[in-house]
Amino acid sequence: MKGSKTPHRTPANKGRRYPADPPRVEEIVAVMREAGSRPHGLRTRGVIVILWRAGLRIAEALALTESDLEPAQGAVLVRQGKGGRRRVVGMDEWGWEQLRPWLEFRRALPVGPLFCAINPPATGAPCTSAAIRSRFRQLAEQAGVRRRFAPHQLRHAHAVEMAREGVPLNVIQRQLGHANLGVTSVYLQGIDTAEIVETVRARRGPVIPAAAALLPRR
Repeated sequence: MKGSKTPHRTPANKGRRYPADPPRVEEIVAVMREAGSRPHGLRTRGVIVILWRAGLRIAEALALTESDLEPAQGAVLVRQGKGGRRRVVGMDEWGWEQLRPWLEFRRALPVGPLFCAINPPATGAPCTSAAIRSRFRQLAEQAGVRRRFAPHQLRHAHAVEMAREGVPLNVIQRQLGHANLGVTSVYLQGIDTAEIVETVRARRGPVIPAAAALLPRR
């Protein structure tokens, strides 16, 4: 109707909390492979890598510019994280290798967001999180990944993998940009139950001090 405003539609999953169920390495790689090596695929793979190997939130990843990256130092500058907090995070060499093809292609596009639109007339404009989420779902389905494959799940995968590698909890907290360790602990609930059981099962028995063992019974 003329003059009427389109009502604002709230996303069906807004406010919904999903269980910590991060995708496995082979599932993430399968989705990256499905994305392909054409420009749009390189961009998608780049987003996946930044979320998975640097642990960024989707809003943080889409706000990056080329100047926020320091490949030689292995560092990524997050200018405005959650709560307006600024931080520097690390990313491993494998991650940089996977991101490099997109960075090379990106140089031919207008200066602006790291992950931008490729096709005219919007070339250089920011990508939207909705478009990224939709593309992730599509690629995961095509790759046969039968679990939720969303940006935040990749961030969960980053936290869980670092915990398995023995990275201290406070380092994981700062990498993820959490205000307190309690939030970080929630992310680590994605560790497989079988792994917990096996780890505890493999513990050594208690060591009884020799002096205590020689004490007479009363």
